[in-house]
Amino acid sequence: MAARKDIDGSVSVPAFYGKELRWKREAAGLTLQQTVEGSYYGASYLSEIERGHRRMPEDLARHVDRVLRTDGFFARCCEDVRKAGSSAPAPCFAQALEMEARARGIEEWNSTVIPGPLQVEPYFREIIRAAHPHYDEEKVAQLVAVRRSRAYVYEEAGGPASWTVLHESVLRQPVGGNDVMAEQLAHVATVAGRSRFVVQVLPSVGGPQPYMTGSTFLMSFSDAPPIVYTEGSYSGQIHDDPNIVVEYQQAYNRLRAAALPPEKSLRMIEAAAEDYASGNRSRRLEHRRLTSRGLQSRTRGVRRPGR
Repeated sequence: MAARKDIDGSVSVPAFYGKELRWKREAAGLTLQQTVEGSYYGASYLSEIERGHRRMPEDLARHVDRVLRTDGFFARCCEDVRKAGSSAPAPCFAQALEMEARARGIEEWNSTVIPGPLQVEPYFREIIRAAHPHYDEEKVAQLVAVRRSRAYVYEEAGGPASWTVLHESVLRQPVGGNDVMAEQLAHVATVAGRSRFVVQVLPSVGGPQPYMTGSTFLMSFSDAPPIVYTEGSYSGQIHDDPNIVVEYQQAYNRLRAAALPPEKSLRMIEAAAEDYASGNRSRRLEHRRLTSRGLQSRTRGVRRPGR
């Protein structure tokens, strides 16, 4: 059995609220499962609330007040806790990983890189070197091990049903050179051939889209409400307010509608992998660079008429 983790109520208002919830529950002599019986929520969801990782829905707060006989305390405070929890982002990647391991379904958007669980080691090492050039080899190796431990999300038959939308620029950005990109895109194409993982590509000519930057993960669960995790280069934030989650879900639906169909997307990924493997991609880029330089030279040689 995993060791019971103490809760530091000084970390945040949600953590303080969760610590009080655990104290009241244990004082009543109830387990997590006994506390949620008769509600629509699971024991693991209540555990996340106790640790300050999830917000308390009002209907569950009223249920807890009845079971623990707390005179409406948790229902009165849950809205204030929600506001405090969403007022500033916290380092919550570890929380997102815990949720990822329990997710029934994952929908992801990425405008800059291949999603983490799909990254092969050479590609990920290039990403790490760019973001953290001061990391030594030991640190990099640790991060690689953690990253590849998440490969089951997309690569194993028992993983969650997954859907990923990539911006076309992710295929065109030569991270690590031809060999690295060829291996990475071939890996994505191979995994995409499996039934529980669907990938789409949003064309570069598609114009503005709902998510312009960063990464967005929408996770659904069998015993808890869905959440959204947004991530930048050095920070992330979990959103579990139902209204915010709905906004993200609707935006993701529009994004999928604007992307290429899965079959055409897969062909584009395979073609890009072949281009990198054969060196055609580099030759086209060099031709484009030389053509652009020639146009600039000719433009500088043209005398512009006076106004």
